[in-house]
Amino acid sequence: MDDNRVSFRVHKDDLSNAVAWVARSLPTKNTQPVLRAVVITVDDAGLEFAGFDYEISSRVRIGAEVDQPGRIAVAGKLLSDIVANMPNKPVEVSTDGSKMLLQGGSARFELPLMPLDDYPQLPNLPEVTGTLSPADFVGAVTQVASAAGRDDTLPMLTGIHMEIDGSSMQLTATDRFRLALRTISWQPRSEAIQAKLLVPAKTLLDNARTLDTQIDNPVEIAVGGADNIGGEGLFGLHSGNRETTTRMLDADFPNIQPLLPKSHTSMASVTIAPLVEAIRRVSLVADRNAQIRMHFNEGEVTLYASGADSGEATEKVPAEYHSAAGEELVIAFNSGYLKDGLAAIPTEKVVFGFTESSRPAIMIPQPQQLPELGADGTFPTPETDFTYLLMPVRLPG
Repeated sequence: MDDNRVSFRVHKDDLSNAVAWVARSLPTKNTQPVLRAVVITVDDAGLEFAGFDYEISSRVRIGAEVDQPGRIAVAGKLLSDIVANMPNKPVEVSTDGSKMLLQGGSARFELPLMPLDDYPQLPNLPEVTGTLSPADFVGAVTQVASAAGRDDTLPMLTGIHMEIDGSSMQLTATDRFRLALRTISWQPRSEAIQAKLLVPAKTLLDNARTLDTQIDNPVEIAVGGADNIGGEGLFGLHSGNRETTTRMLDADFPNIQPLLPKSHTSMASVTIAPLVEAIRRVSLVADRNAQIRMHFNEGEVTLYASGADSGEATEKVPAEYHSAAGEELVIAFNSGYLKDGLAAIPTEKVVFGFTESSRPAIMIPQPQQLPELGADGTFPTPETDFTYLLMPVRLPG
């Protein structure tokens, strides 16, 4: 196989999808320009496209008519943009010295090749640890990722914590102001497996968004690359013709169990769609992501928002509300965090659980029925596979 010399013919859509998938995780700025490259390996089995920036690696294979095997590197995002805009005709690719030639229909491009001498060796996918359905994986990651932190000075909060115990997998993320927790089942290679992994939330969400939940290909999870499974090892995903690895975070995720209330002094059930619409309307007068005040009483919740220079707004939404002491409740939340939580609830109604207006509240999918008041004068937390815990905003006085 001669590096720097290739020749092949491929379907435009296949080429476009493969290059775009690899290019999405390539760095836009880097001290090493070669890391912005997509590496194309051409062999008798077809084409492999790969990218690596020392943190994230991506590989995808597609079929092609191969005339000349070889291995080349070219600017990934530029190639992705070019192929996406080429005519819908088969694309012929060849090399001429230090150039890559692309021809599709009447469109022709020449791109400079990038030197492979300095390109790092791509990591291999670790041994497969277990599998789960794309729908379960995408759903769980999407639900919890919004609660992950974005402050790189607190790396332990920028990840999704995956706690594996046999066939149960619990995904958790928190930025200190809210917390999301989802439990799913999966098929581990060993029922005795126990592991705690901390995977960058952004990477995990980016990968989840590219998975096709309509196909039957299971998602294979592969973990390894470090002596300690929870250390700074590699977390890999393989589905269909795509595989990716990312370096796990070498940080300790906080213990979140003490934060989750076991019981509540009041609970409310509200239909999500009209609640979201009402939040959107009253937020028009509020500063960006300002607080939304919620006043719960029997049969309804009243939303209130105001802005320094823009007035105030209120709106009532029907709600089923139960209080152990028969008292009304006034509580305020960051409107952006509240909307993120509502967007993550998959049922028609959301159930709120409250203790005090100054203490975190939970939001969960609607159970079959709300819990009865217990002998201790509180409502127990219903059984649920998803919990969104939200810190309230302190109210004046």
